[in-house]
Amino acid sequence: MLKLLLPIDDTDSTPTMIDSFLAWLDRLGSPAEIHLLNVQPLIHGDVGRFISENEIRDFHLEQGLKVLEPYKEKLLQKGVTHQFHVSVGDPAEVIVQFAREQQCDQIVMGTRRALGPLMALLSGSVTTKVIESSDVPVMLIK
Repeated sequence: MLKLLLPIDDTDSTPTMIDSFLAWLDRLGSPAEIHLLNVQPLIHGDVGRFISENEIRDFHLEQGLKVLEPYKEKLLQKGVTHQFHVSVGDPAEVIVQFAREQQCDQIVMGTRRALGPLMALLSGSVTTKVIESSDVPVMLIK
């Protein structure tokens, strides 16, 4: 059984990526273990002086679940079982580390259409960083 990691963010390209992924999964015809992952950015600065670590952790979890919820629902409607995860840190680093630790067979990511290929490379997109640093194969969905 394939173990697939789908990093999920709140960009405009994510809904299309999920739809394309589900169509591909139907054609694949074999069961897969699906992991949805949202990575929340670290909160920098002196916030920890005013808010407890538990409140910060709860905030990250709440925000991550808001991002994941529509996609969890979509997968459930299609009968696709999955697990979901919220992590905190640099998105590319967390995605690569998660895929490695969970022994995923493939990372499935969308590309940002708003940026052209050159702009994506110049801006150091998360997708580009994952491709460069991952030893797990990465499938891109446009």
